[in-house]
Amino acid sequence: MKIEYSKKILKYVGRANGEYKLFGEGDKVLVGLSGGKDSYVLIHILNRIKQIAPFDFKLTAITIDSMTGIDYSAVAEHCEKHGIEHIWYKTPIMEIMEENKRKNSSACGFCARMRRGSIYSKAIELGYNKIALGHHFDDAVETFFMGMFYNGMMRSMPPKYKAYNGIEVIRPLIRVREKQILGMLAKNDFPIIDGEESCLAFKEGGEKQPYVREQTREFLKELEEKYDRLYVSFEAAFKNLYPQTFLDSKFLED
Repeated sequence: MKIEYSKKILKYVGRANGEYKLFGEGDKVLVGLSGGKDSYVLIHILNRIKQIAPFDFKLTAITIDSMTGIDYSAVAEHCEKHGIEHIWYKTPIMEIMEENKRKNSSACGFCARMRRGSIYSKAIELGYNKIALGHHFDDAVETFFMGMFYNGMMRSMPPKYKAYNGIEVIRPLIRVREKQILGMLAKNDFPIIDGEESCLAFKEGGEKQPYVREQTREFLKELEEKYDRLYVSFEAAFKNLYPQTFLDSKFLED
């Protein structure tokens, strides 16, 4: 089945790449493909750009199998059907978590670090210099408010950053809204793996559910219903930072 691309997403990814220099000639990009909506849209948008861009770069999808019993064969078949190179990387993350988990603690942070580490190790092993993740602008805004409300810090998600091992992590969808991703999803028959099914925090009773992000998402949804240009203002604010107007002494003038 032919992919129906979102012109808006292609435009926003192109703009982000032009502004932040995310990927270009000769790059080898490993794309995290979890089987969720964001990662499917990301791999197909990047694959389309690869087809039409005036520069050449290598593109490969990678699915981290934490050995929770989820069958990723539909993901692998989808990539093969659309001519996308794909790696199905089986790891003992579930077993390691079982051995190291603490009672009543959330699996989310530990799992995320383990999965990210698995992608890093495979990228280094195979000679990829960049890793692309499917975070979008809604994720960045939610992360900002979660950090402020629950951790007492102001931080978000940068379009790119260099990991401890020298690999550059990029977020090509950082200018894209989730509703635009859902729009492209509705026009395509991607073999989606349900988020709860793939999330280790939902695997066993007694685990602390990842509810904080959901609460933050609901708060922002209610706010956007009152202020329809809310995310336009957020994007402008994220580009106009004045750290010297806060209480951190590092940024204050003598």
